[in-house]
Formats: sequence, C-alpha cells, structure tokens
Amino acid sequence: MRAIEFQAVIKNGVIEIPRQYLRNLSNRVRVILLVEQTPKTTANFIDQLLAHPVRVQGFRPLTREEIYAR
Repeated sequence: MRAIEFQAVIKNGVIEIPRQYLRNLSNRVRVILLVEQTPKTTANFIDQLLAHPVRVQGFRPLTREEIYAR
C-alpha cells in the first residue's frame, strides 16, 4: 500500500483527487481524513450583543445625570 498526501476542499461532500494522482490509482482505495482544527473563539455575551444588538422600540439611553442621580 502506498500513501499519497494532498490538501483538498470538500464541495458538496466530494473530495476531488488531483490529476497527477488519478492515473496511479486503482478502483479500491482506503481513505483516512485528517481534519484541520480551526481555533474556536467563544464570544462572551457582551461580544454577542455588540455584534447583534437587541432593538427595543422607544429605547432611550440614560443621560449622565440620570446614571449618577440618587
């Protein structure tokens, strides 16, 4: 058994084998997928709200005086 390595993009569930390898392949192959991990960035709740603000009809931000009034 021989190993051939190449990178590919999956399109509609299909992995295209580069032309230079096609002529050397038989009808039966063993496929092992090594998936590249993309770093997961977990946004916190504030980041989510900044990216997708909640719209409330009639909302008016507090003034500085209203914030610090007792």
